[in-house]
Formats: sequence, C-alpha cells, structure tokens
Amino acid sequence: MGTPRHSKVLILGAGPAGYTAALYTARAELRPVMLTGPQPGGQLTTTTDVENFPGYPKGVTGPEMMDEFRAQAERFGTEILHDLAVEVDLSRRPFTVRGDSTTYTADALIVATGASAKYLGIPSEQRLRNHGVTACATCDGAFYRNQDVAVIGGGDTAMEEAMFLTRMCRSVHIIHRRHEFRASQIMQRRVLENPKIHVHWNRQVKEVLGEHGVIGLLLEDTSGGPDERLDLTGMFLAIGHEPNSQPFRGQLAMDDQGYITIARPGTTWSSVEGVFVCGDVADKVYRQAISAAGTGCMAAIDAERWLAEHDA
Repeated sequence: MGTPRHSKVLILGAGPAGYTAALYTARAELRPVMLTGPQPGGQLTTTTDVENFPGYPKGVTGPEMMDEFRAQAERFGTEILHDLAVEVDLSRRPFTVRGDSTTYTADALIVATGASAKYLGIPSEQRLRNHGVTACATCDGAFYRNQDVAVIGGGDTAMEEAMFLTRMCRSVHIIHRRHEFRASQIMQRRVLENPKIHVHWNRQVKEVLGEHGVIGLLLEDTSGGPDERLDLTGMFLAIGHEPNSQPFRGQLAMDDQGYITIARPGTTWSSVEGVFVCGDVADKVYRQAISAAGTGCMAAIDAERWLAEHDA
C-alpha cells in the first residue's frame, strides 16, 4: 500500500462522537484525518426525527443533522476519507491503522466507531436479509408503502421505527418477547395510542416465511402457547446494538460485551496511552447522540492535552 499516511490525530468513525472530536481537534489546529468507516454519519443516518438534540426546536432528521456535523468539521480543516479501519497496531507509537486502501499512522488515535444493529441470527432471517428483512426503517420503509410490516423489539428504537412506518405502511405489528416495553413512557404512549400499530406481547420470531421475499412470520409464544402465523411483507429489527470494536480486540481493554473500557474515570483514556475512545463503542448505558457528541469533545481535549505533554 506504499508509504503510510501520517497525521497528528486520526479519528476512526463518523457519527456524532467522531464529528465532534474532529471539530475540536481541527479548531485546535491539529489537522485531524477522519476515516468514515462503512456508515458515514453513524446510526443517526438510520434515524428519522430527532427531537431531543438541543438547538433543533422543530426537530431534524438524523441524516440532515449528520450533514451539518460534517460540514462544520470540514469548515475547520478536517480531512474526511471514505475508508474502513480493518487492522490496527497499538503496540508502539506512532500507531498504525490499515485501511481498505491505505495504511495510516498517527501520534494520537480517537476511536469513535460506534455500534451496529443486532439481528436475531436465525437462518431464514439471514437468507431474506435485504429481501424483506432489514434493520433500517428510514432506509427501506418507502419500499413497503401500503403494506403490512413488523418491528421486532421493545425499546425506544423499536417505538421510533414503528411510528415512522405508520406514515407509509397499512399496519405495523410490534413483536415483543416480554409482557411490557422497555421504552420511555412518552414513546410507549404514542405507540399504544396509534390505531395502525398492533402489539403482540410474549412473542418472538421463530421463522421468517418466504423464499424470495418475506410473506409472513411464524411466532413462538414465550409463555408456552401455540405458535401463530402473521402474514406480512417486511420485518424491521430493533433489538439493540453491538459495539464496533473488533479491530481493537486483544489490544484495548474491553468488557465482556466488547465495549471498550475507560482506563481513567472522568476521561476518554483507553488502556493504551495516546488512544482515546468516545461514543457508543464505549457507552452501553446512555447511547444518545448528545452524550456521544459530549464524549467526542472530551476525547479531542484529552488528545490535544496529551499531544502537548508529549511535544507531538
């Protein structure tokens, strides 16, 4: 891949955390380089209306917000590259990151790789992935106009996906394996009061039906009742996320779920000096755009101070 490309600060990930880290390091004249990874904009590119981010009193769509984050980071000189970190070497400085097309080195590294949607893992789901099975209502909802669809999950994300799909779908069925939701009360109320949404309590997907596209779901009763068939043409997953920390396994300390752990409470320091971590790859509690942006700011300041102390 030729001579590695060097930068003072290399940022991995282009969600709220990564863009905020880029903005702060760029304004500090550290000339950051950002690798966007496979999903520029992160999870917010699959989010519909964002109503709880300060500064947007009328709300904003996730993609629109991320476009504005990107423009602000670029305004101060962040170089944004569409590349994916596939392998890292954190055993010595400068750190080395191998991308799909280029190798990079950096004096300081900011990890903001986020998290990805989970799937159920059943064979029929994987076979019909992108053929009626998806984890992105924003991306794919328009393909199911005037059709019957299902949302799998019971948290705020599932509620948001269901509400969004009611704008275009004939009916939306929420499949939840428990007898109550984990979602916030305001989201539960919106869902339960919507006449287009039907909740199936104590149910989980046993099989996704169809050969070349989804034609229905076979649901298992978690309380011991008989299986039931639900005819529909789309299934949207909203059952949680897993951290995108694979390239750092064995090099950075993590918990048993793969979230990168913070070495110094109140900072963004990882277990390797000079590597700072922010956003959902380290946060399994809050997982909000505003908290991710906040830790992105912290990571940038931590990196700036660390570089100054090491005359880098």
